[in-house]
Amino acid sequence: MSVGPWQIILIVLIILLLFGKGKISSFMADLGKGMKAFK
Repeated sequence: MSVGPWQIILIVLIILLLFGKGKISSFMADLGKGMKAFK
């Protein structure tokens, strides 16, 4: 089963609705730090 662009957009919208903008931005910052630490 391949994931199309519409599925990705739908998943992102659901995540935004569930978590809200504040948690997303802090999560992305933590993810960025984690990626740098991993490298």
